[in-house]
Amino acid sequence: MSYQAYLDAVEAKTGKAPRELLDLTAERGFGPTTKAGEVVTWLKDEYGIGRGHAMAFHGVLKNGPMISDAYVGSGGSHSDPSTELHLDGVAARKPIRTIPAPPTGTGGEVA
Repeated sequence: MSYQAYLDAVEAKTGKAPRELLDLTAERGFGPTTKAGEVVTWLKDEYGIGRGHAMAFHGVLKNGPMISDAYVGSGGSHSDPSTELHLDGVAARKPIRTIPAPPTGTGGEVA
């Protein structure tokens, strides 16, 4: 699961985009120096979020939306397409445009 996928799962569970959760952490007095355990407990108690997903969110609270390029484009199960995480939510994300491949073997090949 990619880092972005963890954040998307947190959004699905809480109904709140990561940026909204960051606003809530600020209201609670949490910030980059807040211990992970405090954030994990809060997310578990308020939203039923598990430790791994809560730790991914804590990473954003601590380090911001930029991640290491170690897994970007690696093709592995933890691969992310970019070093910048999307915090405005799945609905606000621009869809990736894919162009279908032309049909083959239909007799209508273009020369």
